[in-house]
Amino acid sequence: MKRRLEIARGLLHRPKVLFLDEPTLGLDPQTRSHVWEFIQKLKKSEGNTVFMTTHYMEEAEVCDRIAIIDRGKIIACDRPEELKKALRGDTIYLKTSDNEKAAIEIEAKFGLKPRTIEGALALLVESGEKFIPRLFEKLETGISSVNLKRPSLEDVFINLTGREMRDEGPAPRMRP
Repeated sequence: MKRRLEIARGLLHRPKVLFLDEPTLGLDPQTRSHVWEFIQKLKKSEGNTVFMTTHYMEEAEVCDRIAIIDRGKIIACDRPEELKKALRGDTIYLKTSDNEKAAIEIEAKFGLKPRTIEGALALLVESGEKFIPRLFEKLETGISSVNLKRPSLEDVFINLTGREMRDEGPAPRMRP
């Protein structure tokens, strides 16, 4: 309730520029949805500018531009779709009747080296929706399931910042 009140207070006077720091942290899904609907309406109807910080990548999807900050520095800044395109490719997860045989076949026919992840073959391809029909057409090994995953903002963030866990202790003190 406290978080809802903070958001309401910030929006009450309908500011032209709105700064939101983790605006939906701790809110239930319904309230999060209502908050975002209201902010989107406010942006469209009154042309407001919204600056936001968030750790929720799905929330960042609604932004016009995103700046990814790592260790206090902006390391990327662009529209969400452009940031995702920079990863160059979709991932196809494929399960077959014989994954080992299929991997050899895929490498020979398509020049791709699949990785095995959780019992499925993972292929990184430029345009997944166009590649899948070719895969069905040319692969002789029986396909039992196919899943296409496009890059997400979370993939972009991890690609740019790395996968390692960080100790986010206090920042080093500057000496006079």
